[in-house]
Amino acid sequence: MYKVFVGDKPIILTTKIEEETNFKNYLLDTVNIRKVIRELNTTDLQEVRLIHKNEDKLLKKFLKKLPNVVAGGGKVFNDENQVLFIYRNDKWDLPKGKVEGAETIERTAIREVSEETGVAGLKIVKPLETTYHIFKRNGRYKIKITYWFEMQTSFKGNLYAQEEEGITEVAWLNTQEIEEALQNSYANIQSLVM
Repeated sequence: MYKVFVGDKPIILTTKIEEETNFKNYLLDTVNIRKVIRELNTTDLQEVRLIHKNEDKLLKKFLKKLPNVVAGGGKVFNDENQVLFIYRNDKWDLPKGKVEGAETIERTAIREVSEETGVAGLKIVKPLETTYHIFKRNGRYKIKITYWFEMQTSFKGNLYAQEEEGITEVAWLNTQEIEEALQNSYANIQSLVM
């Protein structure tokens, strides 16, 4: 099973057909993905489930429905066990960005975290789950595939918000502050941080 978010509502990719309650089932092979996105954005429908019999092909078939944007990002801890957050588009988020050229996804994640926040000395500790969400740019829907990494740093310098990326604040947040920030964040970020 996979979750692909449209805003905070998930499209669930699954092999199981269940009776519809607050969601709708569609067959992955024949679904009109733009219609599904429109439904999630304009109705009180809580989720959509796209069904396919072969679990191994669920994600691959879905990702062919829209252009893909590949990104890397980080859940960064400092020596005080605080987590690095950015504030962009009126929401708390984790730093991330698109792959450039032939760089590895790990290199992308470190570069983007550093560019968006000013934090240096980043070390990848381990990979985290990959998230998927649909966004609209220049009138076209795309699927962003973000590969996340847990990172560690001993950085003590000034934080820098990359304003040209729409970031207005960068902060190290403790456990209580994270709980507050997640009240105004994205569903896929909530699942990564909790």
